[in-house]
Amino acid sequence: MSNRPLNVAKPMFFWRHFLAVFVTSSLLLPFLANKPISAQVNEYCQLSPRSVQEKENLRISAMRRDEAAQIGYKQMLKQHAQIIKECRQQNWLKVQAIWLRLYPCDIKAGSLDRIMDRIANKGYNQVYVETFYDGRVLLPANRNPTAWQSVVNQPGAENADLLAAAIQKGRQRGLKVYSWMYTNNFGYSYAQRKDRENAIARNGKGQTSLYVVDNGTQVFIDPYNKQAKADYYRMVEEVARRRPDGILFDYVRYPRQVGQDSIATKVTDLWLYTEATQQALFRRAKNYKGLELIRRFIGKGYITVTDINDTDRLYPQENEPLWQGRNPTMQKAIIHAGLRQPQLQSELWQLSVAHAMQGIVDFVNMAAYPARKMGIPAGTVFFPEGNQILGQGYDSRLQPWDRFPSSLQWHPMSYANCGNAACIAQQVQRVLNISKSDTQIIPAIAGSWGKSISNRPSLEMQMQALRQFAPRIRGVSHFAYSWQYPQDDSDRKFCQAQ
Repeated sequence: MSNRPLNVAKPMFFWRHFLAVFVTSSLLLPFLANKPISAQVNEYCQLSPRSVQEKENLRISAMRRDEAAQIGYKQMLKQHAQIIKECRQQNWLKVQAIWLRLYPCDIKAGSLDRIMDRIANKGYNQVYVETFYDGRVLLPANRNPTAWQSVVNQPGAENADLLAAAIQKGRQRGLKVYSWMYTNNFGYSYAQRKDRENAIARNGKGQTSLYVVDNGTQVFIDPYNKQAKADYYRMVEEVARRRPDGILFDYVRYPRQVGQDSIATKVTDLWLYTEATQQALFRRAKNYKGLELIRRFIGKGYITVTDINDTDRLYPQENEPLWQGRNPTMQKAIIHAGLRQPQLQSELWQLSVAHAMQGIVDFVNMAAYPARKMGIPAGTVFFPEGNQILGQGYDSRLQPWDRFPSSLQWHPMSYANCGNAACIAQQVQRVLNISKSDTQIIPAIAGSWGKSISNRPSLEMQMQALRQFAPRIRGVSHFAYSWQYPQDDSDRKFCQAQ
C-alpha cells in the first residue's frame, strides 16, 4: 500500500460544488417551474415581494463570500431579467424607465447591485444614469480629459469608473442603461474659469446666466461659442466610449426666469449679447441694409424711422434690407419709412428670437453627433410648455423642442400638477399633436408608486391616463429613484452606513 497522503482536494471540491448546485436549485425552484409570467409579476411587471426578498437574501449572502449564494444570485438575476423581458413584451408599455443619480459612495461594494436590483424589481427595463450634472461628470478622475471635475474625486478612487460599472451592473439585470446629461447648463464651476468667461450666455441687461438663477448651481452657455461646443463635444465622446445604450440631453434651453422676466418680450431679454452669438446673427444678413438694421436693433433694442432713413442713405444701391427668412413683398421706394418701421421692427424681433432658438437646436445636434456616429440612440429632454408664445412674448427658456429632429427620441417632462392626471395627459397630447408620426416619444412623469405625492397622482394613475395614447406611446419614464427611495438616496449622498 502506498504511503502517499490521501488526495482529499478533489472530493472536497466535488461536495462543495454539489452543495452549491443543490442550494441554488432549491432557491430557484419557484422560478424554474413552468409558471405563467402573470403568476410571477403584476400588471406593471413588478416582481412579487417573495421573489424580491429571496434575491436580497442571496445578494447579502453573496457579499459575505458564500459560494453557493453567489451562484444562486447570478442565476436569479438572469431568471428575473427574462421574466421582466417577457412581461414587457406582453405589456402595452414596452419601455418603463427610471431616472437615477449616483454618488461617490456608490463605488462601495454592493451599492450598485442593491440599486439596480431595486430598479429591476419594480419592472423597469431602462435606467437613465445622470452622467453630467452640476458641473461634474461621471468619468474616472484619471481618465477625465474634460473641462469638468469628476463626480468621484476622492483620494484612492482615481480609477473608479462609476458609469462603466453602472452600465455593466444594469445589463446584468436586463436593463438598458442610458447616460443622462445636462446640456446647455454647464454648471457653476465652468463659470469660475477665466479662460471660459466668453462662453457664458449674456443678455442685453448686462447679466450673465450665472446671476439670473437663484440656486447658484446653473450656468448656461452661449450655444454659438466654439470653445463651449468643443468642450461639450469632447465630453460626449468620452461618455460614448463607455457604450451606454443611449444618451439623453437635458437642459437643452436657456435659463428659466421668474416673475415678469419669465416672459421674454424685448430683445434685451434674450441671450444674444456675447460675441459669438452676435457674429452669427450678423451673418444672417443678406445685404448691407439688413446688417445695418440688425446692428442698430441689437444695440438699442429697437429701430426708429431715422434708422431706416439713415440705412437707405448709406446704401442707396440696395432696395429692401434683407436677412435670412425675409422676403418682402413691397418695395421701400413706394412706402414711407414711418409706415415701414413697425413691420421692420417686428421682423427684427422675430429674427432675434429665431436666432436664439436656432443656437439651441444646432447645439443639441452637435452634441448628439458622437453618439449617432457610434450607433448609440440619442434623445432630448424638454418641457412641453417651454416653447410657448405668451402674449407678446415667449417663454424665457426659449426651448424649441418642436424643431428638434425626429431622429432623436423625445422625452417630454410631463410634470403638470393639477391634482389629477388630466393636465399631464394634456401635455403629452400637445407633444403628439406637434411631432411627426415617426418620432419616438417617451413621456417622463414624476411621482411614486401607490400613493400621491406633492399633489401628484400615483404613477399607476398617471400611466393609466397615458394609455389612451397607445400605440403611439410605447414607453414612459419615472422621475426619480430618489422619490421612490428617499432615505436610500440621502444615505448615499452623505455616505452614511448602508
